[in-house]
Amino acid sequence: MNMPTRPVHTLPLSSTITASAAVVGAEILAASAEVIAARTGLMAEGLTSAKGQDFKELSLMSSEKTEAMSASADAMAASAGAIGQRLGRAALDESAHALRAAAAVTQARTPAKAAEAQFSYAMGWWSRAAAQAMTLNGELLKAQAEALAPIHKTATANAKRLRKTR
Repeated sequence: MNMPTRPVHTLPLSSTITASAAVVGAEILAASAEVIAARTGLMAEGLTSAKGQDFKELSLMSSEKTEAMSASADAMAASAGAIGQRLGRAALDESAHALRAAAAVTQARTPAKAAEAQFSYAMGWWSRAAAQAMTLNGELLKAQAEALAPIHKTATANAKRLRKTR
Protein backbone atom coordinates (compact mmCIF):
# COMPACT_ATOMS: atom_id res chain seq x y z
CA MET A 1 0.00 0.00 0.00
CA ASN A 2 1.32 3.46 -0.88
CA MET A 3 1.72 5.70 2.14
CA PRO A 4 0.65 9.34 1.73
CA THR A 5 3.54 11.70 1.17
CA ARG A 6 4.25 14.50 3.61
CA PRO A 7 2.93 17.88 2.52
CA VAL A 8 5.39 20.10 0.72
CA HIS A 9 3.94 23.48 1.76
CA THR A 10 3.98 23.97 5.51
CA LEU A 11 4.32 27.08 7.59
CA PRO A 12 3.96 26.56 11.32
CA LEU A 13 1.25 28.64 12.97
CA SER A 14 3.35 30.83 15.20
CA SER A 15 2.06 31.86 18.58
CA THR A 16 4.58 34.70 18.37
CA ILE A 17 2.78 36.14 15.32
CA THR A 18 -0.57 35.80 17.09
CA ALA A 19 0.66 37.43 20.29
CA SER A 20 2.39 40.18 18.33
CA ALA A 21 -0.83 40.97 16.44
CA ALA A 22 -2.69 41.27 19.74
CA VAL A 23 -0.04 43.61 21.18
CA VAL A 24 0.01 45.74 18.02
CA GLY A 25 -3.78 45.95 18.06
CA ALA A 26 -3.78 47.06 21.70
CA GLU A 27 -1.08 49.65 20.98
CA ILE A 28 -3.08 51.02 18.04
CA LEU A 29 -6.18 51.33 20.23
CA ALA A 30 -4.26 53.07 23.04
CA ALA A 31 -2.46 55.42 20.65
CA SER A 32 -5.70 56.21 18.82
CA ALA A 33 -7.47 57.08 22.06
CA GLU A 34 -4.56 59.31 23.04
CA VAL A 35 -4.49 61.05 19.65
CA ILE A 36 -8.26 61.56 19.59
CA ALA A 37 -8.20 63.04 23.09
CA ALA A 38 -5.27 65.36 22.23
CA ARG A 39 -6.78 66.53 18.95
CA THR A 40 -10.21 67.03 20.49
CA GLY A 41 -8.56 69.18 23.15
CA LEU A 42 -6.70 71.16 20.49
CA MET A 43 -9.94 71.75 18.57
CA ALA A 44 -11.79 72.88 21.70
CA GLU A 45 -8.89 75.13 22.61
CA GLY A 46 -8.90 76.55 19.10
CA LEU A 47 -12.52 77.62 19.49
CA THR A 48 -11.69 79.75 22.50
CA SER A 49 -8.20 80.93 21.59
CA ALA A 50 -7.41 84.20 19.87
CA LYS A 51 -4.97 82.26 17.66
CA GLY A 52 -7.79 80.04 16.41
CA GLN A 53 -7.47 76.50 15.15
CA ASP A 54 -4.19 74.71 14.48
CA PHE A 55 -4.89 74.05 10.80
CA LYS A 56 -1.58 72.27 10.30
CA GLU A 57 -2.54 69.68 12.91
CA LEU A 58 -6.09 69.44 11.59
CA SER A 59 -4.85 68.83 8.04
CA LEU A 60 -2.60 66.02 9.26
CA MET A 61 -5.69 64.16 10.43
CA SER A 62 -6.69 63.20 6.92
CA SER A 63 -3.33 63.06 5.12
CA GLU A 64 -1.72 60.78 7.70
CA LYS A 65 -4.70 58.42 7.67
CA THR A 66 -4.70 58.34 3.87
CA GLU A 67 -0.99 57.51 3.72
CA ALA A 68 -1.24 54.82 6.41
CA MET A 69 -4.32 53.22 4.85
CA SER A 70 -2.72 53.28 1.40
CA ALA A 71 0.40 51.54 2.72
CA SER A 72 -1.82 49.04 4.54
CA ALA A 73 -3.80 48.33 1.35
CA ASP A 74 -0.55 47.86 -0.58
CA ALA A 75 0.64 45.33 2.00
CA MET A 76 -2.67 43.46 1.84
CA ALA A 77 -2.61 43.38 -1.96
CA ALA A 78 0.93 41.99 -1.99
CA SER A 79 0.01 39.34 0.59
CA ALA A 80 -3.18 38.39 -1.23
CA GLY A 81 -1.26 38.00 -4.48
CA ALA A 82 1.38 35.77 -2.89
CA ILE A 83 -1.24 33.68 -1.09
CA GLY A 84 -3.28 33.35 -4.27
CA GLN A 85 -0.25 32.15 -6.23
CA ARG A 86 0.60 29.56 -3.60
CA LEU A 87 -3.01 28.33 -3.43
CA GLY A 88 -3.10 28.09 -7.23
CA ARG A 89 0.05 25.93 -7.21
CA ALA A 90 -1.43 23.82 -4.42
CA ALA A 91 -4.62 23.30 -6.46
CA LEU A 92 -2.55 22.20 -9.46
CA ASP A 93 -0.54 19.85 -7.25
CA GLU A 94 -3.75 18.38 -5.86
CA SER A 95 -5.09 17.88 -9.39
CA ALA A 96 -1.96 15.85 -10.16
CA HIS A 97 -2.52 13.75 -7.01
CA ALA A 98 -6.15 13.17 -8.03
CA LEU A 99 -5.11 12.19 -11.57
CA ARG A 100 -2.59 9.65 -10.24
CA ALA A 101 -5.19 8.32 -7.80
CA ALA A 102 -7.79 7.95 -10.55
CA ALA A 103 -5.27 6.08 -12.68
CA ALA A 104 -4.40 3.79 -9.76
CA VAL A 105 -8.08 3.05 -9.10
CA THR A 106 -8.90 2.33 -12.75
CA GLN A 107 -5.78 0.19 -13.24
CA ALA A 108 -6.32 -1.87 -10.09
CA ARG A 109 -6.60 -5.60 -10.80
CA THR A 110 -9.07 -6.29 -7.98
CA PRO A 111 -11.78 -4.38 -6.16
CA ALA A 112 -9.65 -4.58 -2.99
CA LYS A 113 -6.69 -2.93 -4.77
CA ALA A 114 -9.03 -0.24 -6.16
CA ALA A 115 -10.36 0.45 -2.66
CA GLU A 116 -6.78 0.53 -1.34
CA ALA A 117 -5.78 3.09 -3.97
CA GLN A 118 -8.85 5.20 -3.22
CA PHE A 119 -8.21 5.02 0.55
CA SER A 120 -4.57 5.97 0.05
CA TYR A 121 -5.58 9.06 -1.92
CA ALA A 122 -8.23 10.02 0.66
CA MET A 123 -5.78 9.77 3.56
CA GLY A 124 -3.19 11.77 1.67
CA TRP A 125 -5.80 14.38 0.80
CA TRP A 126 -6.78 14.84 4.45
CA SER A 127 -3.15 15.31 5.41
CA ARG A 128 -2.51 17.78 2.59
CA ALA A 129 -5.74 19.69 3.34
CA ALA A 130 -4.82 20.04 7.03
CA ALA A 131 -1.34 21.25 6.11
CA GLN A 132 -2.80 23.75 3.64
CA ALA A 133 -5.17 25.08 6.31
CA MET A 134 -2.31 25.56 8.78
CA THR A 135 -0.17 27.24 6.11
CA LEU A 136 -3.02 29.55 5.13
CA ASN A 137 -3.64 30.48 8.78
CA GLY A 138 0.02 31.44 9.18
CA GLU A 139 0.02 33.41 5.93
CA LEU A 140 -3.12 35.31 6.92
CA LEU A 141 -1.67 36.20 10.33
CA LYS A 142 1.49 37.45 8.63
CA ALA A 143 -0.63 39.46 6.15
CA GLN A 144 -2.57 40.97 9.04
CA ALA A 145 0.66 42.00 10.77
CA GLU A 146 2.02 43.55 7.56
CA ALA A 147 -1.23 45.43 6.96
CA LEU A 148 -1.36 46.78 10.51
CA ALA A 149 2.29 47.90 10.54
CA PRO A 150 1.83 51.26 8.74
CA ILE A 151 -1.29 52.05 10.79
CA HIS A 152 0.55 51.19 14.00
CA LYS A 153 3.53 53.29 12.98
CA THR A 154 1.37 56.34 12.24
CA ALA A 155 -0.85 56.05 15.31
CA THR A 156 2.03 55.58 17.76
CA ALA A 157 4.11 58.34 16.11
CA ASN A 158 1.14 60.73 16.37
CA ALA A 159 0.62 59.90 20.04
CA LYS A 160 4.31 60.48 20.75
CA ARG A 161 4.39 63.76 18.80
CA LEU A 162 1.21 65.08 20.43
CA ARG A 163 2.52 64.21 23.91
CA LYS A 164 5.38 66.64 23.29
CA THR A 165 3.05 69.51 22.36
CA ARG A 166 1.08 69.42 25.60
